[in-house]
Amino acid sequence: MGANDKRKRSESEGGDEQPMEKKREILPSMIKNKEKRSAIHAKLKQQKKLEKRKKAKARDAAEKRALELGEELPAKKIPKTIENTREFDETVCKPDDEELFAGNDADEFSSILKRERTPKILITTCRFHSSRGPDLIKELLSVIPNAHYYKRGTYDLKKIVEFANKKDFTSIIVVHTNRREPDAFVIIGLPTGPTAHFKLSNLVLRKDIKNHGNPTSHEPELVLNNFTTRLGHRIGRSIQSLFPQEPNFPGRRVVTFHNQRDFIFFRHHRYIFEAKETKQTESKGKKTKDAKGESEPQGKVIARLQECGPRFTLKLLSLQHGTFDTKGGEYEWVHKPEMDTSRRRFFL
Repeated sequence: MGANDKRKRSESEGGDEQPMEKKREILPSMIKNKEKRSAIHAKLKQQKKLEKRKKAKARDAAEKRALELGEELPAKKIPKTIENTREFDETVCKPDDEELFAGNDADEFSSILKRERTPKILITTCRFHSSRGPDLIKELLSVIPNAHYYKRGTYDLKKIVEFANKKDFTSIIVVHTNRREPDAFVIIGLPTGPTAHFKLSNLVLRKDIKNHGNPTSHEPELVLNNFTTRLGHRIGRSIQSLFPQEPNFPGRRVVTFHNQRDFIFFRHHRYIFEAKETKQTESKGKKTKDAKGESEPQGKVIARLQECGPRFTLKLLSLQHGTFDTKGGEYEWVHKPEMDTSRRRFFL
């Protein structure tokens, strides 16, 4: 009996410590009472706020001390994002990749990018009618210089490729529609390919953009961002071959294709530089004055943007060798659902 009593006492003493630890680990979501739950949540939120403020004060004090002593400033912490924690990819291009530069001189786009040929684009549609398709094509004609629209009719796409080759076109853009709404782009390089198939989403036409501008006929500047892998580099050169390589800078037009997490965002802007006067102030917050007692204005150049439209997002579905061929075509790359194994895996 004595041994049993001791065992019960030890269990009761040990059992008192476990609930205390569990109480410390209780989360607000585990409390059923709404008032207590909100009170504990507010308390935890206030604690986190105080800790964050304390860390910020300590960081500012360390920077101030380093400046006074003439030492190096402490390194700033870089926040972790999906982009800078992406999975390692062997196909990421390097600045000293000689094989990549050799391939650029021999690929399908080299003659256009070396200015040996002038881009000439044929734009057409699929066989089904679309409500916003004509408006999108009208705006694409104003974005891409030397682009021409031809009605699709009942012609097969292979016949259109033959026609475009005879007329010395360098690329074909097919605007595909589904349920009376544009949903895909097919870009075919001529005369030997490749063929890129994109999913189109988030389309906003010029008339739906607030305070939009109207583009001029000047040849635009082209900006391509974050096409870092071999596949992305190839897609970037395919897009680059649609535009002339001699932008007209006085027109102040810029076309941007920004790749982020394998989504290609398209934007079209006009820009202007303006000189803005700002009053010079001292570090203590007192305004500096000249001999007459007036504050000295300083010139500051700022840039302003005006969106011209349209605005849409592209996602690569496939890249095919040669011109369009659904039956006997050889694919360089095809997106499949089983390839999406991680949020931090990107292909462009």
